[in-house]
Amino acid sequence: MNSTIGLGVPVPKMLPVTGTWTLPFTAYLLLLSNRVVYQRIKNKQFLGDRLKPEDTKATDNTNPDPLYLENRCHQNFLENVPLAFILTAIAELNGANRTVLNYAMAALFALRVGHVELGLRGKDAMAPGRLMGLLGSQGFLGGMAAYGTYLVKGYWGY
Repeated sequence: MNSTIGLGVPVPKMLPVTGTWTLPFTAYLLLLSNRVVYQRIKNKQFLGDRLKPEDTKATDNTNPDPLYLENRCHQNFLENVPLAFILTAIAELNGANRTVLNYAMAALFALRVGHVELGLRGKDAMAPGRLMGLLGSQGFLGGMAAYGTYLVKGYWGY
């Protein structure tokens, strides 16, 4: 599990769990990004986060603006996942249990996909996946921050 840099100095792989989860999260981010692009091309709206009022029948949650909806799916993902990766990497670098981290990242991935696919894109943009994704993601962030802090408690003399 070592790599070499420079003149052959062995360097251990320090973030294998975080590195493992980059592919599924990035693949899903690309899907969300392409959905925004699709709405922009389909509706010829290349700037802004909403369609022009005359281009849409959006009135409320029962008939949302498709560009705005896809933008929010994309933005919600980007509001949570980068910090989740930072917290996971910090925990991993400080000796976190790799099995725990893998299960936590798998749960976060399921929560983020559920937030969009079973929530925002569901009935009236308020399907049950939305609340589960929100609360689960907040729980992940708080829990991972607490876990990372726990791992370095000795530094503070506890």
